[in-house]
Amino acid sequence: MLRFTLLPLAAALAAAPAFAADPPKAPAQRSAVVFGNDPCPKPDSPDEIIVCSRQPENERYRLPKRFRGKPQEAEAVTGSWANTARSLDQASAPMMPNSCSVVGSGGQTGCMQQFLAQARAQRAADKAAKAAADAEQAPEGD
Repeated sequence: MLRFTLLPLAAALAAAPAFAADPPKAPAQRSAVVFGNDPCPKPDSPDEIIVCSRQPENERYRLPKRFRGKPQEAEAVTGSWANTARSLDQASAPMMPNSCSVVGSGGQTGCMQQFLAQARAQRAADKAAKAAADAEQAPEGD
């Protein structure tokens, strides 16, 4: 019984190298740019293909054409640097300490300050409303 079990296994192992054969390799390719009368490089193996592009000698030490010409203009700055810095400060304020925000590492530290500022504003609004109401109720005198 053991011999019948090992026989198909041995046949499968013997056929495995036939399935694992490497596909034929494509020849290696390399491209090179040569200047003036410089020779094209020689291939390292007979299967290697080298494609040479010849450029004039006066192009040897020049910048590539895509980098020549005027540099691209950055976006024009509108306004002063102080205004830019102020707007950046305003944009990052919710993430800074004393901001009463869930965003950022110190955002919760400003919640008491915000609560006190709201209480002061409410007290001032109540005082102004009371003064206006008292002015209406005051009898008109001569």
